[in-house]
Amino acid sequence: MPKKPSSSEALVKARAYCARQERCQQEVRDKLYSWGEHKTQVEAIIAQLISERFLNEARFAEHFAVSKFRQKGWGRRKIEQAMKQKQVSVPCIALGLKAIEDDEYVIALNKAVAKRWEKVKEVNAFIKRQKVMRYFIGRGYAVEQVEKALEDV
Repeated sequence: MPKKPSSSEALVKARAYCARQERCQQEVRDKLYSWGEHKTQVEAIIAQLISERFLNEARFAEHFAVSKFRQKGWGRRKIEQAMKQKQVSVPCIALGLKAIEDDEYVIALNKAVAKRWEKVKEVNAFIKRQKVMRYFIGRGYAVEQVEKALEDV
């Protein structure tokens, strides 16, 4: 069984953990608990990381939203749900979603819908349309936006 790190060692490890990539407070809190830290120590370490700017939830939300949109093709609703699951505050979620440009969002959706339309092998146009709609609603896009994109196909 590995020994529990001291409070100063835990702070150093937490700094390194936050330096590798943007993290939300809950991810850091979970990691500190997994190292065996107690609640008072965890909150003190998180406060220290915030004051040293290793941890910034607004910065995390912006990075998370833009990354999931550009790399995985997620829509705003799915990104919002994922951030809620990570217990990011509502104002930070709104800030993160604002980081996604509306024009870029619509262009990416139109491109993805056209690509998916060609990929779906279905003779019946109604069923094909339903399959494409279901796919993009599952990816977190609004029904109205997907319908508008399908009109252009």
